[in-house]
Amino acid sequence: MQAFNYAKPTSLADAARAAGAADAKLLAGGQSLLAAMKIGMAAPAALVDLGGLAELRGITVSGGSVKIGAMTTHAAVAASKEVQQAIPALAALAAAIGDRQVRNRGTIGGSIANNDPAADYPAAALALGATIHTDKRTIAADDFFKGLYQTALNDGEVITAVSFPVPEKAGWQKFRQPASRFALVGVFVAKGKGGVRAAVTGAGASGVFRAKALEDKLAANWSGSACDGVKIDASGLNSDLHGSAEYRAALIPVLAKRAIG
Repeated sequence: MQAFNYAKPTSLADAARAAGAADAKLLAGGQSLLAAMKIGMAAPAALVDLGGLAELRGITVSGGSVKIGAMTTHAAVAASKEVQQAIPALAALAAAIGDRQVRNRGTIGGSIANNDPAADYPAAALALGATIHTDKRTIAADDFFKGLYQTALNDGEVITAVSFPVPEKAGWQKFRQPASRFALVGVFVAKGKGGVRAAVTGAGASGVFRAKALEDKLAANWSGSACDGVKIDASGLNSDLHGSAEYRAALIPVLAKRAIG
């Protein structure tokens, strides 16, 4: 691993200033960034550790919304009675991320900011119509995820929290790669005030995306049987040693049906 400067600010303002330096990277849980640095895929000149910012941790439920601080760990989300009651599918998603070490170190803000094409949280954010809060603005999930490891975040912008509207119904299922536990395909479906939304992770070459064909069927009939016969276009989907694009396309409606139960 290359040499780098390290800072651990004690305020959000200090963190934002440090993150604005040339070639600096924010360090949340470090479960993705440090691994990338070890194999030379990332080489920041400085790391800005957000671990000292208690204001970025915690979960609140009010006004039909679940707001989760960016530095809240996956394990904390999974164990939250409030999340389990308000959005059980979100708690279940958090409980199945990686292994215990990853869940106890990884954070929701870090996952969403990294936008790995096979990460779980982006699917929940997109399907639930979440809002990403930063130190500068709020960004709708539909506008946040821009492509492979790309988001709407500007240099130095810090995610502070993510708000999820409480849906009428929601479900999550993933077919995971057994070694990494990332999703070969993951599908999050939700029915709420904004209608029906279905988001897919692990399958798209450009990252998380909404499956309109599923949304249209489920909007007319919210049931597992509505997913039967839905055809997902395989063009633009991943094809690798774990599964072809056609295989992933076939899995999407199957997982959606399981998510609805």
